[in-house]
Amino acid sequence: MSVLAIHPGAYYHIETLEAPRYRHYFDRLVRPEQLPSFELSEHQVLFIPCRTPADRMAPHAAQLRTYLDEGGTIVATGETAWEAFLPAIHFTPQPTNWWWWLTEGADLGVRVSAPGHSLFEHLRQDDLTWHLHGWFDPPEGVEVLAVNEEGKPILYVDEVTTAGRMVITSLDPCFHHGSHFMPATTRFLDGFLPWIRKELDKGKSE
Repeated sequence: MSVLAIHPGAYYHIETLEAPRYRHYFDRLVRPEQLPSFELSEHQVLFIPCRTPADRMAPHAAQLRTYLDEGGTIVATGETAWEAFLPAIHFTPQPTNWWWWLTEGADLGVRVSAPGHSLFEHLRQDDLTWHLHGWFDPPEGVEVLAVNEEGKPILYVDEVTTAGRMVITSLDPCFHHGSHFMPATTRFLDGFLPWIRKELDKGKSE
């Protein structure tokens, strides 16, 4: 069992992927340009962190699709322009309110929509709440795990588009954790990465 992580090389990627807090969750790190030299089928999970440049991933879209069609799992976090290299991604950006929490009694509106899902044995709703960049219009049949204030998906699991699995979110925890800004993002990764190892690293369930 193995988790391969894309490592674009920015400071927040280094902090997330290489620093002691999380590095043991990743078995191998690979630059986007090195993907053709890797046999992706040897890894149960491919992790694509926040703000991975789409122009560095787009040349490998066919390789990623083959990996998914062979039953692989791709986890992709926020601000990565997923539609350039992953199938069936339809994203609508929204204005980001960076300072909503300064208003007394403010509620960003993030809601867990599948509380019985195994992810929420590791995370609480507050751990998904820092700010929003947009929402998805995913294919029918995906499992939506969290939504924004209008009930639009911001985190979902797609096991219908391919024979594999995609875990897609517009949340950008790696960027903020690596920037040492917004404690909720660290709490998110504290739960999300163990969940990946416990649940996704087994391979796709039938």
